[in-house]
Amino acid sequence: MASGFFAILDDIGALMDDVAVASKVATGKTAGILGDDLAVNAEKATGFLSSRELPVLWAITKGSLLNKAIIIPIALLLNMFLPIAIKIILVLGGFYLAYEGVEKIIDFLFHRAKKGQEVIAEKEENNNNAEKAKIKAAISTDFILSIEIVIIALGTVLDKSMAIQIITVIVVATLATIGVYGIVALIVRMDDAGYKLIKHTNNKGFLSKLGILLVKALPVIIKILGVVGTIALILVSGGIFIHYVDYFHHLFPGIPPIIKEILFGLLAGLIAVAVITGGKKLTALVKRP
Repeated sequence: MASGFFAILDDIGALMDDVAVASKVATGKTAGILGDDLAVNAEKATGFLSSRELPVLWAITKGSLLNKAIIIPIALLLNMFLPIAIKIILVLGGFYLAYEGVEKIIDFLFHRAKKGQEVIAEKEENNNNAEKAKIKAAISTDFILSIEIVIIALGTVLDKSMAIQIITVIVVATLATIGVYGIVALIVRMDDAGYKLIKHTNNKGFLSKLGILLVKALPVIIKILGVVGTIALILVSGGIFIHYVDYFHHLFPGIPPIIKEILFGLLAGLIAVAVITGGKKLTALVKRP
Protein backbone atom coordinates (compact mmCIF):
# COMPACT_ATOMS: atom_id res chain seq x y z
CA MET A 1 0.00 0.00 0.00
CA ALA A 2 2.73 2.48 1.02
CA SER A 3 4.88 1.63 -2.01
CA GLY A 4 1.88 2.22 -4.29
CA PHE A 5 1.22 5.60 -2.68
CA PHE A 6 4.83 6.72 -3.14
CA ALA A 7 4.77 5.44 -6.72
CA ILE A 8 1.78 7.71 -7.39
CA LEU A 9 3.62 10.65 -5.81
CA ASP A 10 6.64 9.88 -7.97
CA ASP A 11 4.45 9.83 -11.10
CA ILE A 12 2.88 13.16 -10.10
CA GLY A 13 6.32 14.66 -9.50
CA ALA A 14 7.54 13.46 -12.90
CA LEU A 15 4.39 14.88 -14.53
CA MET A 16 4.91 18.26 -12.86
CA ASP A 17 8.53 18.31 -14.02
CA ASP A 18 7.41 17.64 -17.60
CA VAL A 19 4.73 20.32 -17.30
CA ALA A 20 7.25 22.85 -15.95
CA VAL A 21 9.60 22.23 -18.90
CA ALA A 22 6.76 22.31 -21.42
CA SER A 23 5.28 25.47 -19.87
CA LYS A 24 8.65 27.23 -20.05
CA VAL A 25 8.97 26.40 -23.75
CA ALA A 26 5.35 27.37 -24.46
CA THR A 27 5.70 30.66 -22.59
CA GLY A 28 8.78 31.49 -24.67
CA LYS A 29 6.87 30.72 -27.87
CA THR A 30 3.95 32.94 -26.82
CA ALA A 31 6.15 35.84 -25.61
CA GLY A 32 5.62 37.79 -28.84
CA ILE A 33 1.84 37.53 -28.80
CA LEU A 34 1.82 38.36 -25.08
CA GLY A 35 3.63 41.61 -25.85
CA ASP A 36 0.99 42.45 -28.44
CA ASP A 37 -1.74 41.34 -26.02
CA LEU A 38 -0.35 43.72 -23.39
CA ALA A 39 -0.22 46.67 -25.80
CA VAL A 40 -3.74 46.07 -27.12
CA ASN A 41 -5.40 45.49 -23.75
CA ALA A 42 -3.55 48.29 -21.96
CA GLU A 43 -4.87 50.69 -24.58
CA LYS A 44 -8.41 49.31 -24.23
CA ALA A 45 -8.35 49.38 -20.41
CA THR A 46 -7.42 53.06 -20.17
CA GLY A 47 -9.43 56.24 -20.67
CA PHE A 48 -11.91 55.77 -17.81
CA LEU A 49 -12.54 57.82 -14.69
CA SER A 50 -10.01 57.05 -11.97
CA SER A 51 -12.68 55.48 -9.75
CA ARG A 52 -13.74 53.16 -12.58
CA GLU A 53 -10.33 52.01 -13.83
CA LEU A 54 -9.87 49.00 -11.54
CA PRO A 55 -13.53 47.83 -11.68
CA VAL A 56 -13.38 48.01 -15.48
CA LEU A 57 -10.05 46.19 -15.55
CA TRP A 58 -11.41 43.51 -13.22
CA ALA A 59 -14.43 43.06 -15.50
CA ILE A 60 -12.12 42.62 -18.50
CA THR A 61 -9.90 40.22 -16.53
CA LYS A 62 -12.89 38.05 -15.59
CA GLY A 63 -13.96 38.10 -19.23
CA SER A 64 -10.46 37.02 -20.25
CA LEU A 65 -10.47 34.11 -17.80
CA LEU A 66 -13.91 33.06 -19.08
CA ASN A 67 -12.63 33.30 -22.66
CA LYS A 68 -9.79 30.91 -21.87
CA ALA A 69 -12.11 28.56 -19.95
CA ILE A 70 -14.20 28.31 -23.13
CA ILE A 71 -11.31 28.19 -25.60
CA ILE A 72 -9.06 25.57 -23.94
CA PRO A 73 -11.46 22.57 -23.98
CA ILE A 74 -12.74 23.49 -27.47
CA ALA A 75 -9.17 23.83 -28.80
CA LEU A 76 -8.17 20.47 -27.33
CA LEU A 77 -11.23 18.74 -28.80
CA LEU A 78 -10.86 20.37 -32.21
CA ASN A 79 -7.17 19.50 -32.28
CA MET A 80 -8.14 15.87 -31.77
CA PHE A 81 -11.10 15.60 -34.13
CA LEU A 82 -11.17 18.60 -36.52
CA PRO A 83 -7.84 20.49 -36.62
CA ILE A 84 -8.80 22.45 -39.77
CA ALA A 85 -11.47 24.26 -37.73
CA ILE A 86 -8.74 25.90 -35.62
CA LYS A 87 -7.22 27.51 -38.72
CA ILE A 88 -10.64 28.73 -39.88
CA ILE A 89 -11.35 30.30 -36.47
CA LEU A 90 -7.92 31.94 -36.39
CA VAL A 91 -8.36 33.42 -39.89
CA LEU A 92 -11.78 34.82 -39.00
CA GLY A 93 -10.23 36.23 -35.84
CA GLY A 94 -7.48 37.75 -37.96
CA PHE A 95 -10.08 39.66 -39.97
CA TYR A 96 -11.67 40.89 -36.74
CA LEU A 97 -8.36 42.18 -35.34
CA ALA A 98 -7.46 43.75 -38.69
CA TYR A 99 -10.85 45.46 -38.79
CA GLU A 100 -10.31 46.94 -35.34
CA GLY A 101 -6.84 48.20 -36.22
CA VAL A 102 -7.73 49.74 -39.59
CA GLU A 103 -10.93 51.25 -38.19
CA LYS A 104 -8.82 53.07 -35.58
CA ILE A 105 -6.52 54.39 -38.31
CA ILE A 106 -9.45 55.57 -40.46
CA ASP A 107 -11.09 57.16 -37.44
CA PHE A 108 -7.86 59.02 -36.61
CA LEU A 109 -7.35 60.24 -40.19
CA PHE A 110 -10.91 61.21 -41.06
CA HIS A 111 -12.67 61.72 -37.72
CA ARG A 112 -14.56 65.02 -37.50
CA ALA A 113 -13.62 66.96 -34.37
CA LYS A 114 -16.69 67.43 -32.21
CA LYS A 115 -17.70 70.72 -30.68
CA GLY A 116 -17.52 71.17 -26.92
CA GLN A 117 -21.25 70.90 -26.30
CA GLU A 118 -21.46 67.70 -28.35
CA VAL A 119 -18.74 66.06 -26.27
CA ILE A 120 -20.33 67.13 -22.97
CA ALA A 121 -23.75 65.85 -23.99
CA GLU A 122 -22.26 62.58 -25.18
CA LYS A 123 -20.44 62.06 -21.88
CA GLU A 124 -23.52 62.79 -19.80
CA GLU A 125 -25.86 60.55 -21.80
CA ASN A 126 -23.66 57.67 -22.84
CA ASN A 127 -21.00 57.31 -20.13
CA ASN A 128 -22.32 53.97 -18.79
CA ASN A 129 -23.09 52.65 -22.26
CA ALA A 130 -19.63 53.65 -23.49
CA GLU A 131 -17.99 51.86 -20.55
CA LYS A 132 -19.96 48.67 -21.21
CA ALA A 133 -19.22 48.88 -24.93
CA LYS A 134 -15.49 49.31 -24.30
CA ILE A 135 -15.43 46.37 -21.87
CA LYS A 136 -17.27 44.23 -24.42
CA ALA A 137 -14.85 45.27 -27.18
CA ALA A 138 -11.84 44.52 -24.95
CA ILE A 139 -13.17 41.05 -24.07
CA SER A 140 -13.93 40.33 -27.74
CA THR A 141 -10.39 41.30 -28.75
CA ASP A 142 -8.98 39.27 -25.85
CA PHE A 143 -10.95 36.27 -27.14
CA ILE A 144 -9.11 36.31 -30.47
CA LEU A 145 -5.72 36.89 -28.83
CA SER A 146 -6.46 34.12 -26.32
CA ILE A 147 -7.18 31.70 -29.15
CA GLU A 148 -3.77 32.35 -30.63
CA ILE A 149 -2.05 32.05 -27.24
CA VAL A 150 -3.78 28.71 -26.58
CA ILE A 151 -3.05 27.38 -30.08
CA ILE A 152 0.64 28.37 -29.90
CA ALA A 153 0.97 26.84 -26.41
CA LEU A 154 -0.80 23.67 -27.58
CA GLY A 155 1.46 23.47 -30.63
CA THR A 156 4.54 23.16 -28.42
CA VAL A 157 3.25 20.04 -26.62
CA LEU A 158 1.52 18.08 -29.41
CA ASP A 159 4.01 15.24 -28.97
CA LYS A 160 3.29 15.00 -25.24
CA SER A 161 0.59 13.09 -23.37
CA MET A 162 -2.93 14.51 -23.09
CA ALA A 163 -2.39 15.27 -19.39
CA ILE A 164 0.70 17.36 -20.11
CA GLN A 165 -1.11 19.14 -22.98
CA ILE A 166 -4.05 20.09 -20.77
CA ILE A 167 -2.02 21.25 -17.76
CA THR A 168 0.53 23.14 -19.88
CA VAL A 169 -2.11 25.06 -21.83
CA ILE A 170 -3.98 25.93 -18.62
CA VAL A 171 -0.77 27.13 -16.93
CA VAL A 172 0.30 29.28 -19.90
CA ALA A 173 -3.19 30.74 -20.37
CA THR A 174 -3.51 31.60 -16.67
CA LEU A 175 -0.05 33.17 -16.49
CA ALA A 176 -0.84 35.17 -19.62
CA THR A 177 -3.99 36.63 -18.08
CA ILE A 178 -2.41 37.40 -14.70
CA GLY A 179 0.75 38.83 -16.26
CA VAL A 180 -0.93 41.00 -18.90
CA TYR A 181 -3.68 42.45 -16.74
CA GLY A 182 -1.42 42.76 -13.71
CA ILE A 183 0.92 45.01 -15.71
CA VAL A 184 -2.06 46.91 -17.13
CA ALA A 185 -3.30 47.53 -13.57
CA LEU A 186 0.08 49.00 -12.64
CA ILE A 187 0.00 51.28 -15.69
CA VAL A 188 -3.49 52.67 -15.13
CA ARG A 189 -2.75 53.44 -11.46
CA MET A 190 0.47 55.32 -12.15
CA ASP A 191 -1.10 58.73 -11.67
CA ASP A 192 -2.70 57.77 -8.34
CA ALA A 193 0.66 56.49 -7.09
CA GLY A 194 2.24 59.76 -8.22
CA TYR A 195 -0.34 61.91 -6.43
CA LYS A 196 0.18 59.93 -3.23
CA LEU A 197 3.94 60.43 -3.42
CA ILE A 198 3.49 64.18 -3.94
CA LYS A 199 1.05 64.44 -1.02
CA HIS A 200 3.19 62.25 1.28
CA THR A 201 6.32 64.36 0.71
CA ASN A 202 4.52 67.73 0.72
CA ASN A 203 5.74 68.30 -2.82
CA LYS A 204 9.41 68.26 -1.75
CA GLY A 205 12.40 66.07 -2.51
CA PHE A 206 13.18 63.21 -4.88
CA LEU A 207 10.00 61.21 -4.20
CA SER A 208 7.89 64.25 -4.99
CA LYS A 209 9.68 64.68 -8.33
CA LEU A 210 9.14 60.98 -9.00
CA GLY A 211 5.43 61.44 -8.27
CA ILE A 212 5.22 64.39 -10.67
CA LEU A 213 6.99 62.29 -13.31
CA LEU A 214 4.48 59.45 -12.88
CA VAL A 215 1.53 61.84 -13.18
CA LYS A 216 2.91 63.54 -16.28
CA ALA A 217 4.04 60.27 -17.86
CA LEU A 218 0.66 58.52 -17.76
CA PRO A 219 -1.05 60.50 -20.58
CA VAL A 220 2.06 60.05 -22.73
CA ILE A 221 2.13 56.31 -22.04
CA ILE A 222 -1.58 56.01 -22.84
CA LYS A 223 -1.05 57.75 -26.19
CA ILE A 224 1.93 55.53 -26.94
CA LEU A 225 -0.07 52.44 -25.99
CA GLY A 226 -2.86 53.60 -28.28
CA VAL A 227 -0.44 53.72 -31.21
CA VAL A 228 1.38 50.52 -30.24
CA GLY A 229 -1.93 48.73 -29.62
CA THR A 230 -3.19 49.66 -33.10
CA ILE A 231 0.07 48.50 -34.70
CA ALA A 232 -0.12 45.29 -32.66
CA LEU A 233 -3.63 44.58 -33.96
CA ILE A 234 -2.37 44.93 -37.54
CA LEU A 235 0.75 42.82 -36.90
CA VAL A 236 -1.10 40.03 -35.08
CA SER A 237 -3.78 39.82 -37.79
CA GLY A 238 -1.17 39.82 -40.56
CA GLY A 239 0.84 37.21 -38.67
CA ILE A 240 -2.21 34.95 -38.47
CA PHE A 241 -2.67 35.04 -42.25
CA ILE A 242 1.01 34.43 -42.95
CA HIS A 243 1.57 31.66 -40.40
CA TYR A 244 -1.71 29.77 -40.80
CA VAL A 245 -2.42 30.10 -44.54
CA ASP A 246 0.23 28.24 -46.54
CA TYR A 247 -0.32 30.24 -49.74
CA PHE A 248 0.32 33.55 -47.99
CA HIS A 249 3.23 32.07 -46.06
CA HIS A 250 5.15 31.34 -49.27
CA LEU A 251 4.04 34.50 -51.08
CA PHE A 252 6.66 37.24 -51.62
CA PRO A 253 9.57 35.35 -49.98
CA GLY A 254 11.94 38.28 -50.48
CA ILE A 255 9.91 40.66 -48.28
CA PRO A 256 10.83 40.78 -44.55
CA PRO A 257 8.17 38.98 -42.42
CA ILE A 258 7.25 42.10 -40.39
CA ILE A 259 6.54 44.07 -43.59
CA LYS A 260 4.40 41.21 -44.89
CA GLU A 261 2.48 41.11 -41.61
CA ILE A 262 1.75 44.85 -41.79
CA LEU A 263 0.70 44.67 -45.46
CA PHE A 264 -1.55 41.64 -44.99
CA GLY A 265 -3.02 43.12 -41.81
CA LEU A 266 -3.80 46.44 -43.51
CA LEU A 267 -5.26 44.73 -46.59
CA ALA A 268 -7.42 42.41 -44.48
CA GLY A 269 -8.57 45.38 -42.39
CA LEU A 270 -9.52 47.43 -45.45
CA ILE A 271 -11.49 44.48 -46.83
CA ALA A 272 -13.24 43.96 -43.48
CA VAL A 273 -14.07 47.68 -43.13
CA ALA A 274 -15.42 47.79 -46.70
CA VAL A 275 -17.57 44.68 -46.19
CA ILE A 276 -18.95 45.79 -42.80
CA THR A 277 -19.55 49.39 -43.93
CA GLY A 278 -21.24 48.15 -47.10
CA GLY A 279 -23.32 45.71 -45.06
CA LYS A 280 -24.48 48.47 -42.72
CA LYS A 281 -25.46 50.72 -45.63
CA LEU A 282 -27.29 47.88 -47.36
CA THR A 283 -29.15 47.04 -44.15
CA ALA A 284 -30.15 50.69 -43.74
CA LEU A 285 -31.48 50.79 -47.31
CA VAL A 286 -33.49 47.61 -46.81
CA LYS A 287 -35.01 48.93 -43.57
CA ARG A 288 -35.79 52.33 -45.09
CA PRO A 289 -39.53 52.58 -45.96
